[in-house]
Amino acid sequence: MERAIRRVADSLFHFIKFSYFGLYFTHLYIIAMKTFITFTFTIIISFISNAQNYIGDKADIQQILKNSEQFSKYVMDSNYDKIAEAYTADGKIFPNNLEILEGREAIRKYWVLPEGVSTTYHKSTSHEIRVLGEFAHDHGVYEGKTKRADGTESSWRGKYVIVWQKVNGDWKMYLDIWNRMP
Repeated sequence: MERAIRRVADSLFHFIKFSYFGLYFTHLYIIAMKTFITFTFTIIISFISNAQNYIGDKADIQQILKNSEQFSKYVMDSNYDKIAEAYTADGKIFPNNLEILEGREAIRKYWVLPEGVSTTYHKSTSHEIRVLGEFAHDHGVYEGKTKRADGTESSWRGKYVIVWQKVNGDWKMYLDIWNRMP
């Protein structure tokens, strides 16, 4: 009889032990799966929302992206002649709170910084480029840092729209509008 009671007690102990751990591990599994699903969903949504949409000839798109990257380099190097050459001869810029500026000379003057001021960082990120024959439109965001003569730096960012025009086989900015974001 004592042996039978001992067996029942052992069986009951093992049942409780494995049931508790079974429940514990099932709970951990559910938490892990919820975390995995949430993480995967977040990554997919993030990828979709930040996806770049490029439509048109791939070589043209690559050239536009390259020219955009070069433009940022010219801005950081304060190479005002190259900045002006990045636009078509009749290019137009639409800076905030100013009239439309037309032509390379006016564009060059706009980009010249005061003595002792420099752009230490400039980057544009295209969200969409659509090539439509000899023209393309591009929109996205930009960011940068300016160092003032007194050594202080300010960061800025904004959004832009550019209409590119193919001139002698190269893509130049024809219309360039931007504004800052907080």
